[in-house]
Amino acid sequence: MVLILSSAFVFAIAKIRFISLIYNFLYTILLKKKHLDCLRGSIMTHLRKFVSSVPEYRRTSRGNFKHKLEDILMLVILGRLSKCITRAEILQFGKRHLKRLQSKGLFPYGLPSETTLCRVFQSIDDEKMADRMSAFAEVFRKEISASATDIICIDGKAMRGTLYENGRNPNIVSAYSLRSGFTLATDVCKEKSNEIKSVPRLLDKLDVSGCVVTADAMSCQKGIIDKIRGKGGDFVIELKANQRSLRYGLEDSIKATTPTDIYKEGPYLEHGRIESRVCRIYRGEELIVDREKWNGNLTVIEILTSTEKKSDGKTTSEQRLYISSLDSSAGRLSQITKQHWAIESMHWDLDRNLRQDSIKRKAERAAGNLDTIQRMVLALIAVWKNRRKKISDKRKGTAEITRELSVSFTKVLHFLAQK
Repeated sequence: MVLILSSAFVFAIAKIRFISLIYNFLYTILLKKKHLDCLRGSIMTHLRKFVSSVPEYRRTSRGNFKHKLEDILMLVILGRLSKCITRAEILQFGKRHLKRLQSKGLFPYGLPSETTLCRVFQSIDDEKMADRMSAFAEVFRKEISASATDIICIDGKAMRGTLYENGRNPNIVSAYSLRSGFTLATDVCKEKSNEIKSVPRLLDKLDVSGCVVTADAMSCQKGIIDKIRGKGGDFVIELKANQRSLRYGLEDSIKATTPTDIYKEGPYLEHGRIESRVCRIYRGEELIVDREKWNGNLTVIEILTSTEKKSDGKTTSEQRLYISSLDSSAGRLSQITKQHWAIESMHWDLDRNLRQDSIKRKAERAAGNLDTIQRMVLALIAVWKNRRKKISDKRKGTAEITRELSVSFTKVLHFLAQK
């Protein structure tokens, strides 16, 4: 009898513990769902947070302000989503849809003038607005599953529509997330500076822990590599003649060295060319003489490409070298080197579809603010595509989406209502 009671008591305790575990599990799931719903919201909700977070440059304690800064920013972003390029086109867009804008609480006293738009974008602190864009991007980056390693591509882009007194263009260095499809942060190279000084400042704004950072040969600097490693990231960086001893030493060494892994691709037809690609992997400790300078063992990647033009049959070949902290297969490292071109595609998108280089801006600050607004437009499109379930929507390009949005203001509102 005692044994039966004891068994029943143990069974009851186990049952209570099981129910408690189930309750805690369901409670955790509900909390995560509530947090995710809070993060998701609609695109319009997060866009309003962005425009309201940009610091006001005017003295709000004095004077009579007819137009709110957040209203002006919202008008410019909505206009650029609808294929409006110049200030005049944006204001024309605002006139056509003024009643709809006012129904959303914007511009109760009418639209600003073109002169006002010019003055506003020459006065907003471009660095602070770029930081607000980074905060906007970080919210949506959390929305995307972190199960796979993100690749962060770093590269610079010249603002061709703006000139310094010395004849140079402002150069904006940006970090592009391959998985999310938008810019995470930017940094403007100063008039007498270059990317070597700008990239460390950009890395200070980023969380690269667990990510792979890709960059061109300009970023092949000991300080930059040490910073990436110090922040818990890996890297794949191209190697050129700016590191003479390392580059030419590796060129001579790999001729007599057997690669640890080889991956071949092609031949395949692309853009009117037949291309073949070979990736060879070498262990850096066997090849790099001054490896103590580079703070540890490195992997050397050799990419050999052979290209034949279909138009005239002309054949060219090229050798590219990369150094990396990753100890991975040749297939994966070859794919990472190709994925760096995603940031070049984004820069092409800025020039081809948003006409960045054709827009003239006299002041560096105005050019920086223009760049941030255009990257915000691309970010909104990327967020919309990430949230859509239809494969055909995910495959749409910037030109197709902006063309559809330019048809009616209702389509723009439906686009921004996406949750």
